[in-house]
Amino acid sequence: MSAAALDPVIHAPNRLQICCMLAGVDTIDFSTLREALDVSESVLSKHFKTLEEAGYLKVAKTPSDGRVRTWASLTVAGRKALKGHLAALKAMMAGVPEI
Repeated sequence: MSAAALDPVIHAPNRLQICCMLAGVDTIDFSTLREALDVSESVLSKHFKTLEEAGYLKVAKTPSDGRVRTWASLTVAGRKALKGHLAALKAMMAGVPEI
C-alpha cells in the first residue's frame, strides 16, 4: 500500500477504532474492546477475523479464573498499515479548507 492510499481493511469505523486503541498498548482484552466500541461479541469477532486474515491482528487466548480470555494485539504489518492509513487521512484533511 502506498503512503497516500486508504486501507480498505482498516477504513471501516470499528476496525479503525480497534487499530487505534491497540496502537498505544501491547494487548487489549476482547471485553474491553467490546465495551469501548459498544458492539456485540459477534460483531467484534467478525472485525477480529477480518483484521487477523489481513495479517494485522494477532489473537491469543489465555485461561483466567476458569474461563478463557481473548487478547488482541497489532502485528508489525498492522502497525505499518495503520500508520499508512492515518498518513493518507492526514493528507486528505490537509486539502480541506477550514470550515
